Amino acid sequence: MSKSSFRRAICASLIAMGIAGTAVSAAPLNEGLGQAWPNAQDVSANEHWHVYVFANNGIHYIQVNDTSGNVRVAFGTAGGQFLVLPMGRDAQRVSTPQQSLAADTTAVPLTSYTETVYKDGDIQLDAVPMSDGTTRFSVSPLTTTSLVSPCDNPAECNGHLN
Repeated sequence: MSKSSFRRAICASLIAMGIAGTAVSAAPLNEGLGQAWPNAQDVSANEHWHVYVFANNGIHYIQVNDTSGNVRVAFGTAGGQFLVLPMGRDAQRVSTPQQSLAADTTAVPLTSYTETVYKDGDIQLDAVPMSDGTTRFSVSPLTTTSLVSPCDNPAECNGHLN
């Protein structure tokens, strides 16, 4: 097995393991998307929030509830794209790369109290308390670095060794 074939096999294995791990952790939509206490695992990164992940047709839906079970926000994500769902108390206060929030002239973000609510290999969701008592949520993709170093020799990289 050539060096480039070995690299390709390792990359394919790592990608397959990452996809399988994500699929196992996500519950199907019929497990309670939109409910106060859905029948899904709480995958929150913070004790002040409950986060549930659901999957359907390659789209992951992430729902955030407060400690009382109130739905605060929900959004779908696939391929680096985000869509905020119209549910939850803070549905109008979610910032994504595709949808930024309008500047509020009265409320000031208390950024020193920002909490990471959820984080996986693809995204990070933060809760930012505001001076008016509301909470703003910010979701952003995580940048990933290549697992295979770039190839400097084109003859070796394309697998056509002479």
